[in-house]
Amino acid sequence: MKKNIVIACVIWIILTLVSFLWNNYNLERDLDRLAFQVARTHFQQIVLFRAWNAMHGGVYVPVTADTQPNPWLETEIRDIKVSSKLTLTKVNPAFMTRQVSEIAVKKKDVKFHITSLNPLRPENRPTAREEAALREFENGKKETGLMLSGSRGGPFFYMAPLVTEESCLACHAKQGYRVGDIRGGISIMMPFNPGPHILWLILGHTLGLFAGLGGIIFAGNRLDRAYSVIQRQALFDALTGIPNRRSFSERIMQEFNRSRRDRRPLSIIMGDIDHFKQFNDLYGHSSGDDCLRSVAQAIERTLKRPGDFCARYGGEEFIIILPDTAIQGAVVIAEEIRRNIIALDIPHEKSVPQKKVSISLGVAGDENNQFISHEDLLKMADEALYLAKENGRNRFEVYKRQ
Repeated sequence: MKKNIVIACVIWIILTLVSFLWNNYNLERDLDRLAFQVARTHFQQIVLFRAWNAMHGGVYVPVTADTQPNPWLETEIRDIKVSSKLTLTKVNPAFMTRQVSEIAVKKKDVKFHITSLNPLRPENRPTAREEAALREFENGKKETGLMLSGSRGGPFFYMAPLVTEESCLACHAKQGYRVGDIRGGISIMMPFNPGPHILWLILGHTLGLFAGLGGIIFAGNRLDRAYSVIQRQALFDALTGIPNRRSFSERIMQEFNRSRRDRRPLSIIMGDIDHFKQFNDLYGHSSGDDCLRSVAQAIERTLKRPGDFCARYGGEEFIIILPDTAIQGAVVIAEEIRRNIIALDIPHEKSVPQKKVSISLGVAGDENNQFISHEDLLKMADEALYLAKENGRNRFEVYKRQ
């Protein structure tokens, strides 16, 4: 049973591990999708802002320390001096994207980078990763994204292409771009911390693992105890607590085979309480049960060696197996059992002449491995017991081959 508990525990551990790996795989996949969607949303917002800017041909804003005129912007009216204190400069979509990125970095650690394989501004040259993505866009890829650190928490890199539209040609027509061409892309680098999802996953599976193991061990121990009770009930006599006839049948076969294999003597003693039916009739079945228990305990006390075996054979019959014991030794034990039963001093008016509970015993032995089977040995012990009863009871007789 304990082996089955161990197997069940191992199976539960494997199932928990498989569940964790599967759920972790799905969690990472879902988190990648979420990061992709968040980055895509940032990109779409930037594209909308750029489209609005391009639709108006650029937007004029005040010149400040952070917003200086764009030297790369070629336009008829780049700057407008409104007054001695106010000068406006035109901000095109690219300049606006760069400034939005700078604000985002300060507030959210999100960085936007507009880039191209053929940039007007040197700072817009692509990194190696961006260049690889731009070439993939030229081959038809719509977007790309990956978690750079290889673990949750980012940073997450996302990039999508910028497709040339009619409003873009004002600045980029001279570069040879036409409507629909891939003229560059915007990369987004952002931290992505989805929260302690993996910790909850680990915690949940750890609790599930130990709860399951505890349940298996608890249920297994309960079943083990129940099995032990059932096994004891199957092999032990409920009234006397000593082995029953089934247990004896298994043991005698083992001892008989061992005796034949090792050429060692084997003896058995079969006993029957004298006039037990009259005892029950006279004193009642409750007293009869007490008598059986006392006799069984007296027999067990007589047997000194660990290998000696006593069982209730049926009714008021008992049987003793004495491994490695010749007839002479079995006779000594039989006489000791008889005396010990008399010494119990259990009154029995119908048992004459001693007026006490007594026992008759039949002894048989296989010293020279001459019996064909253990049934032969049982038959001889039973014949010797019958002879003991015929000769007056409260005695033992030894089977003598005719």
